[in-house]
Amino acid sequence: MTKRTAPAIFVVVAILLAAGIEFALDREPICKCGVVKLWHGVVQSSENSQHLSDWYTPSHVEHGIAFFALTWLFARRLPLGWRFAIAVVVEAAWEVFENTPFIIERYRATTISLDYYGDSIVNSMADIGAMMLGFAFAASVRWWISVIAVLVMEIGVAMMIRDNLFLNILMLLHPFDAIKQWQAGG
Repeated sequence: MTKRTAPAIFVVVAILLAAGIEFALDREPICKCGVVKLWHGVVQSSENSQHLSDWYTPSHVEHGIAFFALTWLFARRLPLGWRFAIAVVVEAAWEVFENTPFIIERYRATTISLDYYGDSIVNSMADIGAMMLGFAFAASVRWWISVIAVLVMEIGVAMMIRDNLFLNILMLLHPFDAIKQWQAGG
């Protein structure tokens, strides 16, 4: 194992471990509908978070941008490959945690995701891939382009589905009835 291959091996192991843990948690490998779609755009649907991409995919791209920024701020002396590996481990850990009964019930209780029952494994792995794309994007552009990209994704998704990464985090941590009513179309 060389200095260049070690982070890549670390990334592969983290992804496989996340998939294995989710499988052990009885997560569905693919949508119960029996197919894997490239895109599923109906949020209030039993197929949401079951396919390769959906309206929450941009939030995972944003995770990658944020992880690039955080590793640049706090670990910039590490080679980029190791910073990327750290980001993948954090995202993989989040995907596992997000699919525990605790978080699933929290989503159902505090957000508009009343029918949410967790991600399929294929969706979780695609979410990790989206984070990886976000990290790579942020690593290849000037910081202000990343900021604009995050703003466009946040505003665009909010306009389309009345939800986004910021609202998702806010509602998980401290639900607001007014936001929940707005998200429900009221």
